[in-house]
Amino acid sequence: MIYSIDVEITAPVYDTEVTDRVADAMTALFPAGEPAYEHGELRATVHDLDRFSEQLHRQEILDTARGIFFDNRRGESFSFRLKKGAALHGLVNFAVEDPGELGAISVRVRVSDPDVESVIDHVAPPTEDGTPIDVEE
Repeated sequence: MIYSIDVEITAPVYDTEVTDRVADAMTALFPAGEPAYEHGELRATVHDLDRFSEQLHRQEILDTARGIFFDNRRGESFSFRLKKGAALHGLVNFAVEDPGELGAISVRVRVSDPDVESVIDHVAPPTEDGTPIDVEE
């Protein structure tokens, strides 16, 4: 199945931070992004979540991710925030409350095709006893 999505990634860059390190944090999880600096933040757009999904599987946090995605669903989009420090090391750590002194990487996924549920199932499939189940069967 082909997924048509637009993923907008933004992160504030504070005076105490090195812009390139914030960019590295973004591209560690979204390697197709090319962060551009404008008005105190970095912005990038990608059209897949493959690397991010691989990391969710590796870290075995699919259920957590699904919960966050569905809790932050608005129509045909969903959003989430990630802690910069973890992302710099290629790790997913959701910022659900206070993002900390460094702020967070904000991600908004807009789905054109097929639908939000299918994209979430692809990125973070449901699990049974901790093992991903194939929802396409």
